[in-house]
Amino acid sequence: MAIQSHINPFLNLEYMQNENENKYFDRKSAKIKPADLAPLISAFANADGGTIVIGISDKSRRLEGINSVGEERVNGLIAARKDCCKPMPQCDEEFLEIENEEGQQDRLLLLHVQKSIDQIIRTSDDRTYLRIGDKTKELRGEDLINLEYAKSTRHFEDEINRDATLEDLDEELLREYRHRLDADESTDWQVLNARGFIKKVDDRDYLTNAAVLLFARNIAKFYPNCRVRFLRYEGDSAKTGTRINIIRDKSIELPLLRIIDAAREFIATQLREFTMLDVREGKFRVVPEYPDFAWLEGIVNAVTHREYAMSGNFIKVSMYDDRLEVESPGRLPNIVTLENIKETRYSRNPRISRVMTEFGWVRELNEGVNRIYSDMAEFFLDEPVYSENGETLKLVLKNNIVMRRMRRELYALNNVGISVWRQLDYMEQAILAYILNRGNASRAQLAAYVGKSDNTVRTRLNNLMKRKLIKSKGNKYDPNRTYEAGPAVVE
Repeated sequence: MAIQSHINPFLNLEYMQNENENKYFDRKSAKIKPADLAPLISAFANADGGTIVIGISDKSRRLEGINSVGEERVNGLIAARKDCCKPMPQCDEEFLEIENEEGQQDRLLLLHVQKSIDQIIRTSDDRTYLRIGDKTKELRGEDLINLEYAKSTRHFEDEINRDATLEDLDEELLREYRHRLDADESTDWQVLNARGFIKKVDDRDYLTNAAVLLFARNIAKFYPNCRVRFLRYEGDSAKTGTRINIIRDKSIELPLLRIIDAAREFIATQLREFTMLDVREGKFRVVPEYPDFAWLEGIVNAVTHREYAMSGNFIKVSMYDDRLEVESPGRLPNIVTLENIKETRYSRNPRISRVMTEFGWVRELNEGVNRIYSDMAEFFLDEPVYSENGETLKLVLKNNIVMRRMRRELYALNNVGISVWRQLDYMEQAILAYILNRGNASRAQLAAYVGKSDNTVRTRLNNLMKRKLIKSKGNKYDPNRTYEAGPAVVE
């Protein structure tokens, strides 16, 4: 029977002994002192977690085992996370039975260190480490501050801005803010102070970064990275040099309370429109290439939740023939992951988020990512794609422009006619609309779409083919047979 971890089956004996150490795995001799494990435990916990295999020499990779050091030392190694780290990280220990280099029955000790979500794990001497590749790096200065931002133990929005004063803020925005809070009779200072946007340091009042980001009259003076840059490309890729294909480049530099409205107004002028068959009404209507909520929510989220501590980085909206991309500085915050992004919400900038909600973005902020998915599906478009690349979060909305252009050129959708449409039952209408909007579809896709059995769908398809509204591609016994628009809807 293969020797492998039950907690992480990927770690078998061959891997643990022969594989190079990496971001998630390290090996140590059982002779190591418990205190010397602390930096590695801290590093794994502050990164994405990892496993320390004890009992294999990290230099020679000899299978030494742990029995020779005695139970007291083994217990000390297990207790290192409690005795030598603060706060104590989550960690599971596991023993694996092996035969050591001397041919004797022995054990390996595996310490599975879990990722710390909202705490920074330090060693008992107040040092902080992070696992980067196969190295354990001590963090100091700006690197440490950035980790504190990432773990939400420090918020950039709450730190003071030593240069800005009340005179640098937009009076109109402040007046509207007071009104929304039903505090018209209060002064700007009173409202900002009550909401935590003013902090006293050495007996002097300072505005916080959040206050300036939200209300500054000239945002570029303080945060030149507070902008949305829109790039429109000709084609489906970005080219450089003599082949550069940028046909529109616009930067929007405004305080947060103005930048979304400005971005929405401008980007709306850049979006194209298409004719689409409405399943419910049986009519053709003009629709934008992306649902309004989908692309606007992507920008709202970027503005509200981006990492403003990353100087020099800005929000970038790139428009190609076949997709729209929204790139935001900073990875997903705290407990949000690519897997749970549809259901989980967490604000990196809670004060900014609250004010954005109070200024009327509550619908966008509350309905969230889940509706982006549903709206894209309603438009017969592919699911949105979120990804993390380095320190950037990207949202990609695909518009099926190639499919739509092909259908526009090959099929005259309105040749179906309302009279013919009304002769079809609701299921035939749904199937025909799906095929016309998608270009083609298999029987399995259609059965899943209408929620009916394969036989029921087959009957409707045969009826549509008799009317020459659709035609098939492939042998009728082929499970991958597809259906597309027929002669009755071709120009």
